[in-house]
Amino acid sequence: MKTKANRKTNYAKLMIISVFIVVIFIVGFVSGGSYIYGLSSSEIDNLQYQIDNLEKNNDNSEITHISTYYYNETSLSNIYENVKDSIIVISGVVSYQTFFRTQYYEIQGSGFIYEYNDEMMVITNNHVISDVSDIVVTFSNGNSYSGQVVGSDAYSDLAVLSVDAPLDEFHPLEIISSSSIKVGEPVIAIGNPMGLEGSMTTGIISQVGRTIDESLAGSFAIANIIQTSAPINSGNSGGPLLNYEGEVIGITTAIIEDSEGLGFAIPSGTILKEIKSLIETGSYNKHSWLGISGIDMSYSIAEAMDVDVTYGWLISSLTNDGAAEKAGLQEGIEQIRIDGDWVTIGGDIILAIDGTRIIDGDSLMSYLAEYTQPDDTIIITVFRNNQTLDIPVILGQRPSFT
Repeated sequence: MKTKANRKTNYAKLMIISVFIVVIFIVGFVSGGSYIYGLSSSEIDNLQYQIDNLEKNNDNSEITHISTYYYNETSLSNIYENVKDSIIVISGVVSYQTFFRTQYYEIQGSGFIYEYNDEMMVITNNHVISDVSDIVVTFSNGNSYSGQVVGSDAYSDLAVLSVDAPLDEFHPLEIISSSSIKVGEPVIAIGNPMGLEGSMTTGIISQVGRTIDESLAGSFAIANIIQTSAPINSGNSGGPLLNYEGEVIGITTAIIEDSEGLGFAIPSGTILKEIKSLIETGSYNKHSWLGISGIDMSYSIAEAMDVDVTYGWLISSLTNDGAAEKAGLQEGIEQIRIDGDWVTIGGDIILAIDGTRIIDGDSLMSYLAEYTQPDDTIIITVFRNNQTLDIPVILGQRPSFT
């Protein structure tokens, strides 16, 4: 009897516990569902309130959203408004002779206004105005005037024009030194790409100290170039590259065809260095000259030469009676095939100039362009016969452009 009574007691307890669990589950489900429903209803009510409020405030008019872009509290649209009247269109005619007759085609580029000793000038690229006749300068208000070339330098792709226009047409920009610019800084390019006047694009400084080839510069590369991601196209040439203060830090000059985001600009430091001579003498003749040709060092070349130097600039040949030959630098003596290309080896490897490391040809030519002039004495560090030598070199003057 006692065992049966215990069983009944245990069964009753089990039933009570089961009922209690079921009740808790039902209460939790109902209360949770009520909470979720209440939250969703609240959000829906709030959204409906906002819609009703917008309809009331706008009185059934069209709702628009305007975005203004800022950098350090500076509005890009304000920068454009401040500088747009300083950007001009340069147009003209180039003639060339065919077997049958003289042919003509029109050119168009960009430029900007600069004040030099109370004189208003237009600065642009040399390749924009080279061999161009009937030059016309058009301001942002549509007024056009005749332009004349005051000075030019093919080696730096710079040119200066004078314009026969009333003084109130000119709104000069300020040029600052480019020596302190850094990779990653934001920049603005304004010009007339593909004939679309007054176009503005933005980007960053992608790199400095590049070199580019320009057919009008002959066999010499244009050095110390700014690389930028700001989109530029044909017609942008000669327009300013600006910082976010609206100051000129370069002139847009070239692109690599079929590339994306590879644009180049002459640095403002080059403009400031040459502007006096260009305006007062019509040219610039202070480009230093070593009289060498060569190739960038690489791991493959170092292996082929059995040296442990993988950076620098390998001298292939020297110009007769040039500065490098006079100083005793050595050229290559043997041609071998490396990675499918013929390379002249055996010459000096330039490692540094005045203590500044030379990584490749870009850094070599950019150093010479920015820091030296003809008749300067520099110390070139070279690697020769497994030794490092410091050789003094008196720089020459680059041959006159023809």
